[in-house]
Amino acid sequence: MIGEHHASNRKLPQPDVSGLVRHPTMRPSDDSESLSTNALTPTAHGLARPGSISREDVDQSLHDIDIQAEGQKKTRGRGRRFSVKKLIKRLVILIILAALAFGGWIGVKTLLASNAVFKGDIFGLVQQRELKMDSNSRTNILILGTSEDDPGHPGGYLTDSIMVLSVDQKKKDAYMISIPRDLEVRYGRSCIPGYSGKINAFFQCVNDDFESASAEDERQTATRELVGSVVGLDIQYSVHVNYSVMRDVVKALDGITVTIESPDKRGQMDANFDWKCGATRSERMKNCPPRGHFIDYPNGPVTLDAEHALYLAQARGDVENWGFPNSNFEREKNQQKILVAIRDKAMSTGTLTNVGKVTGIIDALGKNLRTNFETAEIRTLMKVAQEVPSDQIKSISLIDNGLVTPGAHPVAGLYNFTQIQAFIKKQLLSTPLAKESSHIVVLNATGVAGAAQREADALMALGMEIDQVGNAPTTETFRSNTIYQITHDSKTAKQPLTLAALKERYKATVSTVQPTFTIPTTADFVVVVVVPVASSTDQQQ
Repeated sequence: MIGEHHASNRKLPQPDVSGLVRHPTMRPSDDSESLSTNALTPTAHGLARPGSISREDVDQSLHDIDIQAEGQKKTRGRGRRFSVKKLIKRLVILIILAALAFGGWIGVKTLLASNAVFKGDIFGLVQQRELKMDSNSRTNILILGTSEDDPGHPGGYLTDSIMVLSVDQKKKDAYMISIPRDLEVRYGRSCIPGYSGKINAFFQCVNDDFESASAEDERQTATRELVGSVVGLDIQYSVHVNYSVMRDVVKALDGITVTIESPDKRGQMDANFDWKCGATRSERMKNCPPRGHFIDYPNGPVTLDAEHALYLAQARGDVENWGFPNSNFEREKNQQKILVAIRDKAMSTGTLTNVGKVTGIIDALGKNLRTNFETAEIRTLMKVAQEVPSDQIKSISLIDNGLVTPGAHPVAGLYNFTQIQAFIKKQLLSTPLAKESSHIVVLNATGVAGAAQREADALMALGMEIDQVGNAPTTETFRSNTIYQITHDSKTAKQPLTLAALKERYKATVSTVQPTFTIPTTADFVVVVVVPVASSTDQQQ
């Protein structure tokens, strides 16, 4: 048969003793037995010669080879994966060790800086003590700026920058109040100017030992008390910085961005610092384009390097200038903007993750900043700095609100800071009633001396503004407490909280009929007191 003849002449691979397929050209080993025969043997797939390999045997052999090859492949794969895992693990360990090394380096620098700057020991760094607060739950910080590190600068220990920062840790808001350096105050001691003079001379007057840490503490303590008596605040903390702090911190931050807001459409320019551009006009034009001025900025956001930030903080337009109509007051506003810009940049993610910037800031603070903050308060201080949003850091201007004259004299009179204190308190408390800014006239019809003033003080404490205190006119007869609500064309019935508070306090009806006697044109309400209510009010409060 053709099939049989074909099968008998086919030479198929034969299995060796190990079960592997032997190639037809391979000779059997000497101890192997020949398997060749011509007889046919029945199999599951038909007839086959004894010693010949069936299709089933071939398929099984190929299958066994595939399984073995696959097993070898998996084994090799496991080895590669194991090696990769080991490599990744080692890399992670190296990264962690490097991070710990950098962290340890920063930690050591922080410890050294904190020991120079803050009170207490290094063990306080592991604590998180709450910051001190006043009776209104506000933390008040006095910031003093001097120039003692500027060679040849006259009056290096005059505090030409005086600022109060008031923070509410729960409300997460902050207010900045700049104190005019030329404000006249009573020193309470003998100083070079005498027993009174400009407030910026007081710091160096307290103690002229500028090398002793205890003398620095004495100066800060006394200055906190003096400035606190001006603004009406209990100031718990103080920070003393010099030129180097601002220069080095801004340098470590790679510059800051502030917004120039000048009433002059050209922006702000102060030619007092043009010497930094060169000795001749051609040098100045080349080095400080476009007009040859070192401080010359348009209105809007501008980026400042360390030197320009430092000198913008000093600029007040005392020579050729524009954009400084109120001299020191514009300088104070710029100082506040620079302080906020430094805070924003320092708290940004890019800064906090940059080792170079962090260590630069630590170095700047450690060398030139002195404060009465304790090491146990640092973590809380940093937390508060991060949590207060920039739009909740607000400025209180004494001149813009008509509290002092351009010459830095209180409108209420020399050494009279009552209006300043009342206004600041109202802004810091920020109650809805205080925000109505109602103007009140209080008149005494009790026959008891001082009754009107006592009521005026109580209303002022609620945030109302007192325009006049005096006796009720004898031409009028008042049988009970009376409230006149003054109608203004531009402001009618827009003070509901004030009206409600007055009605509750004096149990009085309200008259919309305008009084026949003369009152200040700014008045919103006139209160005529017939029955003193101070004691009952105290009980209510």
